[in-house]
Amino acid sequence: MSQIDIPNQFDVLVVGAGAAGLYTALCLPESLRVGLITKETVTLSASDWAQGGIAAAVAPEDSPQLHIEDTLKAGAGLCDLKAVEFLAEQAPSCIQSLVNLGVAFDRHGNTLALTLEAAHSRHRVLHAADTTGREVTTTLTAQVLRRQNIQVIQQALALSLWIEPETGRCQGISLFYQGKVTWVKAGAVVLATGGGGQVFAQTTNPAVSTGDGVAIAWRAGAVLRDLEFVQFHPTALTKPGRFLISEAVRGEGAHLVDNEGRRFAFDYDPAGELAPRDVVSRAIFSHLQRTADDIATANVWLDMRPIPADKIRQRFPNIIQVCQHWGIDVCNQPIPVAPAAHYWMGGILTNLQNRTNIPGLYAVGETASTGVHGANRLASNSLLECIVFGAQMADLADLENEMWRQSQTTESESFPNPLSCILSFHDWENQQVQLEAIREKLPRLVWQSAGICREQSSLENAIATIESWQQDFATLPLSQFLQSLRPTVAASFNLPDIDQQLRLWAETRNLLDVAYLILKSAAFRKESRGGHYRLDYPQPDPDWQVHTIVQNHSWWKSI
Repeated sequence: MSQIDIPNQFDVLVVGAGAAGLYTALCLPESLRVGLITKETVTLSASDWAQGGIAAAVAPEDSPQLHIEDTLKAGAGLCDLKAVEFLAEQAPSCIQSLVNLGVAFDRHGNTLALTLEAAHSRHRVLHAADTTGREVTTTLTAQVLRRQNIQVIQQALALSLWIEPETGRCQGISLFYQGKVTWVKAGAVVLATGGGGQVFAQTTNPAVSTGDGVAIAWRAGAVLRDLEFVQFHPTALTKPGRFLISEAVRGEGAHLVDNEGRRFAFDYDPAGELAPRDVVSRAIFSHLQRTADDIATANVWLDMRPIPADKIRQRFPNIIQVCQHWGIDVCNQPIPVAPAAHYWMGGILTNLQNRTNIPGLYAVGETASTGVHGANRLASNSLLECIVFGAQMADLADLENEMWRQSQTTESESFPNPLSCILSFHDWENQQVQLEAIREKLPRLVWQSAGICREQSSLENAIATIESWQQDFATLPLSQFLQSLRPTVAASFNLPDIDQQLRLWAETRNLLDVAYLILKSAAFRKESRGGHYRLDYPQPDPDWQVHTIVQNHSWWKSI
């Protein structure tokens, strides 16, 4: 990457360059100086991997009301009605905005092509073959790069929020960039860092999905909600990388079968393979428990042969290509699949304007808990949420007032000389061994204890293990140096490959915190609902039709 200098102040900092971050940056007034921060490049995010599509009631036989009803049903009693109404009612105009920006959705003639996905009562999922997320993010990226007011800062890592002590307001972030830690001021910070799928051993999420936004916000005192609710996608290809085989494949007519070729999903739900994702995931998990020797490596089969071959080639070219890479001809043989962690319903608690409890801090997309997904997200509502809520940043009139206030206070500030972190090569090698050991063991622990099925004893054992790892992490020399940095104090390093080393440190820290938050929340909720299933409390409990609220180290039920 080319070396660029970045200013020490922006009007707005957007952290994350998936669909939520890109669209938010585009929707902010062009009069504002916007910094868009991504720890990879602007082409790598979970949004880019989204295959199925984006849901919106745009067909004559559909309506926002039907979209609302389907979303509420999938959410298992925990959706925020106002948020769901807002999402569904704004959806058609947001789709039009994407079309106007140049997103090339598939069409039948002049009409947008719509497909059916699980738990939708109508065909309402727009798509671009089976790479909808890539089409959306590629188009948004091209638009962002044209905007004079947006500066994209790639391969930069947000480490912490910069909170003003007197007011508790978020006034920027600490950023690791080009070998140094610096503090960048902003009138507003928008976290759009996606989910935390890498905390699980089996996940469809890319390597960047380490829960950074949620962990950073939690450490700064943000209120979080419903962190136990994780959606496990039922059909991930059981090959390295856990490539997701889109739900749209089952919507188009593919069958889920076991080794005998039997459609076993109907044993668990009358809707069979088109039941909600959590039901299908548990059906596969339960079926494999009964029939497989090693559930960690076992699979069932997704049979696409009931779909006409011409339709497979038209709708699913990317799936065909990936499966061919693994020697699988989807038109003539079934695909080996098993569940994997896919989407995090919980996140930073926000209102309809994306505000958190910390003034000046906003969250958009999978990082946020807007209330639209409840305990279980309806298929293809995630890309929609990114766009609908990203659009709200255009309407925050108070942002410009805050920019003016910040500009009056910044010019006179001076930044002290940077501190230097001096570690011997031996010290760093020891640290690296410890960090890599945690990175390897942690996802396995969380998958075993807080995966598709959970129970109290394994959750408590895992929490104790995570807490001991957190203590080990805190004693590392690099941890002690970085966590002692005060706002405006920059830092430089004498370590080789510092970019990879700092990223390993920061992501391990965030994954430890995310693991702790998910495990504690899963132990707290003593019922089964949506994406959270307890073997020891297998039924929903009306007393638990409430949200799990987390702040600092306190957990409580919403009113």
